[in-house]
Amino acid sequence: MSKRIAVLLGGLSPEREVSLVSGKAVADGLRAKGYDVVEIDAGRNLFDQLAEADPDVVFNALHGEWGEDGRVQGVLEHFGKPYTHSGVLASSLAMNKQMTKDVLRAAGIACPEGVIVERREAAANHVLPPPYVAKPNAQGSSVGVHIVLEGANRPPAGLAGEEDQLGEEILVERYIAGRELTVAVLDDRALAVTEIIPNTRFYDYEAKYSAGGSDHIIPAQIPEDIEIMAKELALKAHQVLGCKGLTRSDFRYDESANPPLWLLEINTQPGMTPTSLAPEQALHDGMSFEDLVMWMAENASCPR
Repeated sequence: MSKRIAVLLGGLSPEREVSLVSGKAVADGLRAKGYDVVEIDAGRNLFDQLAEADPDVVFNALHGEWGEDGRVQGVLEHFGKPYTHSGVLASSLAMNKQMTKDVLRAAGIACPEGVIVERREAAANHVLPPPYVAKPNAQGSSVGVHIVLEGANRPPAGLAGEEDQLGEEILVERYIAGRELTVAVLDDRALAVTEIIPNTRFYDYEAKYSAGGSDHIIPAQIPEDIEIMAKELALKAHQVLGCKGLTRSDFRYDESANPPLWLLEINTQPGMTPTSLAPEQALHDGMSFEDLVMWMAENASCPR
């Protein structure tokens, strides 16, 4: 008798639409491997939804708040069945970008300096000298990210009116020039290094999730020592935060800087869409999408 797997998708965050696509792809991949799959559009009554589905394993394909910030993970711990990705502590910590960087800096990983400010304060005046990046302190998928370029007279006016996307706390951090690199980690090994070349102004939501929004160069055309360093740093970040299963770390690479690699953030619930980076890296490493989601389902555990 095949395992019954509940795939959590959709949910309550601004990243709901991406999660619906991720979850559908995951569900299709698991069905192709012979699992009995039920898709659950996660609501505030998630525990009741899970109890009704009665799965053997829960595959968390949610993104953003109430998906990767520790709250759903707490429900899953209480439910008591094996589930995928990171647990409560690692999820909640990694979702808070500023706290994550404090922990990673203490472990010797370079991260851009930043400050937390109230959204309206960030909209009224420059809180750092441009260039800088203003973004939600607790969102993913490049939702609500603003890059303020050198010479800008004032912050983007949109910051004041994007409460749904930004929340009240804004992280304003130094802009790091250079090339965009990303590394997926599967439990105890880094898979590959991809360079992301956006076809928009920067690697924003559209570049991530629109067909043709960005070009992914895998493996990245970078010196071997930088490839090794990026993989080592991604694995170290994964381990220092106590992550499980699949994560993805994003870097800026500036060959003229010291250090040349800066970790921007770690994602404990990487996208599983047709344009997603982690599945591409798994395929480059010899693991098909179906094999990847099967590995993740079999890697599930509780407690996490």
